[in-house]
Amino acid sequence: MPSSKPPTGPDRPQQPGRPTPPEAPEPIWLRPERTGRGPRPAHSRDSIAAAAIAIADAEGLDAASMRRVAAALGAGTMSLYNYVPKKEHLLDLMLDAATGEYRLPSEPSGDVRADLTALAHQQLAILRRHPWLPALVLARPSLGPNALRYTDHFLAVTAPTGLGGGARMEAMALFNGFICQFAQYEQTAAAGAKWQAELVGYLGQAAAGGEFPHLAQAFATAGPPADPDRTFDRTLGRVISAILAPAEDDRAVS
Repeated sequence: MPSSKPPTGPDRPQQPGRPTPPEAPEPIWLRPERTGRGPRPAHSRDSIAAAAIAIADAEGLDAASMRRVAAALGAGTMSLYNYVPKKEHLLDLMLDAATGEYRLPSEPSGDVRADLTALAHQQLAILRRHPWLPALVLARPSLGPNALRYTDHFLAVTAPTGLGGGARMEAMALFNGFICQFAQYEQTAAAGAKWQAELVGYLGQAAAGGEFPHLAQAFATAGPPADPDRTFDRTLGRVISAILAPAEDDRAVS
């Protein structure tokens, strides 16, 4: 799944007296899946990712260990490292396989708001299918082949806005971050219904005390809890409006 963090500039020069940072890990996408020599591999990155995702969907991300994935494939744990050298690489494969679930049109429609809305609904559906995914996207953004296709599509969708490439990349980070955070909030609310009710009661008492007049006004006009899908659409509309509105310094990131 594409990054939810804005792009950063080049690394700063190393300051004298500071320890040398560790070498950045090599992305698995720079490693050939097979060299072309020897017998055909018994497994593929796609099959490994699919096995790991099935385990994570059923039991959570922590359950998708190299040992469990190897067992699901009928392979030895050590042999799996021939395909996936590190657990971090396995996470990258899982992220990109989930990103492959998008059904992207060959070309944008030209209606930026409609295309972004459709893209957001696809993303939320994917995140809901894989409850472990939102936190992983936010903690470890991936730029595998499927994520690159998504990124290229997002840039094509937002091209009519007139924003520069850097501003559109930042818009993508804002867009994806909002959807991931919404999916996480849904999970928290579903898992802690009692806590949510207690929190609402506490906030109601605080609002009634008179010390927080704006909070009291918000509570008085809030009404009953809204349907999650309606809340998502309403809030998404605000996010898209923010994306489409040019900022004063957009030229600096063009």
